[in-house]
Amino acid sequence: MVDEIRNYLSRTGYGSLRPRAVLFDMDGVLYDSMPRHAVAWQQSMAHFGLTMTAADAYATEGARGIDTVRNLVRKERGEDISLEEAQMMYDLKSEIFHAMTPPAPIMPGIPELMAQIHECGLSIGIVTGSGQRPLIARLMNDFGDYLTENHIVTAYDVEHGKPAPDPYLMGLEKMGDLKPWEALVVENAPLGVAAAVAARCFTIAVNTGPLPDEVLLSQGADIIFPTMPAFSNRWNELYNNIKSQPSNLNSQL
Repeated sequence: MVDEIRNYLSRTGYGSLRPRAVLFDMDGVLYDSMPRHAVAWQQSMAHFGLTMTAADAYATEGARGIDTVRNLVRKERGEDISLEEAQMMYDLKSEIFHAMTPPAPIMPGIPELMAQIHECGLSIGIVTGSGQRPLIARLMNDFGDYLTENHIVTAYDVEHGKPAPDPYLMGLEKMGDLKPWEALVVENAPLGVAAAVAARCFTIAVNTGPLPDEVLLSQGADIIFPTMPAFSNRWNELYNNIKSQPSNLNSQL
């Protein structure tokens, strides 16, 4: 893990990595929800005569829902629809998703990982492409011991969603105007990894979906784990390696 940290510092030009917070994506990271999202996307878009595959759902994971809808319509019909129309179509997708039972389970390894992060004295934030109030309420119910609502970034906090850096830049701001070297990002999707890398944060990819590791690494992930329990089991090793790095803060102030 030392090499990955050094490569990050070389990539960004920062003198040190001194995390004060960990920013998590939500779907496919905190919750094992992506299979349900894939079904909801396929059913809702079929209602409007559009074709979206499960692979499409995973490839666009992390993007704002309205952006996914507008891009799909542009691709299949060559049309630019309004934000209002895209929102209406996305609302149907959300309705189908929330009608599914039982709710998506918490991702294995997440409770243990959050407890370790909290014990290390780091704050926890969420950066999601979703803006659905039921999901925000569930985040507070499930992770309220480690999370406050003003540390959650949703689709409606930014004009440009993932893969733009804006969501993670907003996450840094909400966590107390942190600098990129003061946060770690945990992602599972190509667009999310690209967004975190563009924000110049140390980006941890956890491959909880069907995409090959190379897809996440090609977007610039600094380190990759095969599962969330695998990451949780190695959290202390990673954090200790980060803390042991020599500090050269003058080079990044």
